[in-house]
Amino acid sequence: MNNLNSILIEGNLVRDPLYRTTPKGTHVCTFTLASNRYFKQDSNLEKEVGFFDVETWSRLADSCYNQGHRGRGVRVVGRLKQDRWNGPDGKPRSRISIVAEHVEFRPEARAEEAAGPEYAEARQPDSQFAPAGEAFAEEYAAEEAVRF
Repeated sequence: MNNLNSILIEGNLVRDPLYRTTPKGTHVCTFTLASNRYFKQDSNLEKEVGFFDVETWSRLADSCYNQGHRGRGVRVVGRLKQDRWNGPDGKPRSRISIVAEHVEFRPEARAEEAAGPEYAEARQPDSQFAPAGEAFAEEYAAEEAVRF
């Protein structure tokens, strides 16, 4: 019987993903994820940042390499893996990483949203299309609230 080994983590990519192929031809994509944790200590709000190495394989690796870039928000579901080896000095070393089984990227801001409110005001939709657009925006916002 296997013991439970599962992790769910959200954060942002620290740098662009690295893509390589093993000698047997399997694709591997690795990236580092920064995850923030906020907590209150005394009367101050403190921030703690954790950096986690993630690896993906095969088709998931292809997808992560194509969609991922520095700063992009991501949610990873996977398992922890511990690598062990002896260092050059003969002392045992170890590293824990995440092997992803499922990866979701957060939607990116569209050009209009990134440009700021001045651009958005200049691009107001026709009044005949506004109600459908608002309904779609509310539905989309509600869907995103459920996903994240």
